[in-house]
Amino acid sequence: MLIIREICKSFGGARPRELLRRLSLEVGRGEYVAIRGESGVGKSTLLNIVAGLDQPDSGSIVFDGAEVTNLDDNARTLMRRRKIGFVFQAFHLLPHLTVAQNVALPLGLNGIAAVETMQRVEAILEAINLANAAGVYPRELSGGEMQRVAIARALVHRPLLLLADEPTGNLDPDTAVQVLSLLREQVKSAGGSGILVTHSDRAAATADRVLALTANGLEAATP
Repeated sequence: MLIIREICKSFGGARPRELLRRLSLEVGRGEYVAIRGESGVGKSTLLNIVAGLDQPDSGSIVFDGAEVTNLDDNARTLMRRRKIGFVFQAFHLLPHLTVAQNVALPLGLNGIAAVETMQRVEAILEAINLANAAGVYPRELSGGEMQRVAIARALVHRPLLLLADEPTGNLDPDTAVQVLSLLREQVKSAGGSGILVTHSDRAAATADRVLALTANGLEAATP
């Protein structure tokens, strides 16, 4: 499903800092992988590169049979729209849209009919216990509620690849358990794949495989 081959990424001008060095990873269909690591080691950068939001300096990424690193901007945008769900740390909700409208965005962009859109939005908001908030705006929500809306938006179009960047960072423990279960369930039921970036031992434990990202690359994480 996803094959990352020796990607490298550096940042900076005259003296660039190498963040990712010849990093490789394969994630199979139906597999849910957690990646842990210290802040600044490149976890979010890796997700951005996989999603086609950023480009590696070298190496390649193959997702669902397509070489992502060879796609132009329009093709990468279409790939993200149709096949990828991304849970950002910063939520990225649109303030002028209601909760339901924010969640429905991927469905509208993919041309899903209005009746099915409404059914999917209602179902996913029910699953994250925000059915009563469908008509409110992001400014009226707590940080944890906004995080749940962002997660619902990432899942509503049933993506083949879910990328989650610290998805439980703003959630209370009980809600975090519920959300982690939902993320895993959606990856499995869609027959897709998922990569979860997290500092949380509890969150990582829900994955099929846990890896640690260090300056030396990815390696199996110690319990």
